[in-house]
Amino acid sequence: MKVPIYLDNAASTPIDPRVVEKMLPFLQDSDFCGNSTGTHIYAWRAEQAIEAARIEVAELINAQPREIIFTSGASEAINLAIKGTADFYKAKKHIVCVTTEHKAVLETCNYLEQKGYEISYLPVQSNGLIEIDELGKLIRSDTLIVSVMHVNNEIGVVQDIARIGAITKAKGCLFHVDAVQSAGKIPIDVQAMSIDLLSLSSHKIYGPKGVGALFIRRKPRVYLTPLIHGGGQEEGLRSGTLPTHQIVGFGEACAIAAKELPEVSQHLCKLRDKLWQGLAILPCVQRNGCKAAMAPHIINATFIGIDGEELLTQISDIAVSSGSACNAIGATPSHVLKALGLSVDLIRSTLRFSVGRFTTLEEIDHAVAHIQQQMQNF
Repeated sequence: MKVPIYLDNAASTPIDPRVVEKMLPFLQDSDFCGNSTGTHIYAWRAEQAIEAARIEVAELINAQPREIIFTSGASEAINLAIKGTADFYKAKKHIVCVTTEHKAVLETCNYLEQKGYEISYLPVQSNGLIEIDELGKLIRSDTLIVSVMHVNNEIGVVQDIARIGAITKAKGCLFHVDAVQSAGKIPIDVQAMSIDLLSLSSHKIYGPKGVGALFIRRKPRVYLTPLIHGGGQEEGLRSGTLPTHQIVGFGEACAIAAKELPEVSQHLCKLRDKLWQGLAILPCVQRNGCKAAMAPHIINATFIGIDGEELLTQISDIAVSSGSACNAIGATPSHVLKALGLSVDLIRSTLRFSVGRFTTLEEIDHAVAHIQQQMQNF
């Protein structure tokens, strides 16, 4: 068993060996060295591999391949979705998002607010879920887009995306979903959920870092102004030479995720529940987020009266995130936990545990025993 045990899969997942195997020819074999926009066999091979990956990404979320635009990651996809629609649909100047969104959404909205857009920030309940009826009340005739994260990256709560999508569709505004933490863990169907734009990240589903995707609905067509101009790749929406090896790896990661989703989800739930059973017996631990609407891989736990950074030092056999570090670079208290009503002291006593496809029951047993032992020092 490898120590420290990796329980920070919400931050980044280890790359699947099957993904590495699929990528290697595009890194090692000169037959695949071409730029996908060329006019010879080397370029055609790269283009064929990229289009095959596009199909694999699309199938994971029940989209059409032409609706998938490859990006450098989810942050770029989010920026393209929100800034791109804002720049194209200039007549509408109102945006709705949730206070617990990822900083890629919140900072993008903050940027647009400085450009004259009005942003409505919907608060969450103490369990992390939004009041969907309240969301509906915020939508106006000039609302351009609503952005809601499917699974929260810190506390793991799952929002009712299908119900939200039905409301945004009825009210005639666009709906963007950050699906970084839900992809490969719970089912996503952009058609059934009435999603117009959806952001994905490769390295959260056992693929390589540095690549992601944006789903852009074609029927009815959603139009965007590109962030990056140049050679016109990706339907003119994301210029730049496509990284064939990364895209191939992302596609394979999506194909594996789609095929193994039920099995993996069950495995993650079993690991998560076993971990929580071990933590719950400690007298000072409380769990954050709605237990009835929880993703299978995340536990956010507050160790009341114990400094989280000090606890991290004590449990060095385990790699997890603290309540002041899973937010951004720098130790600012988590805006997500603040939105739930936690005090700064409680936030500093909070850790996020996130299991993954390669986490074992043996590792969970070791982690629980290690935490229980070290807690005796407090």
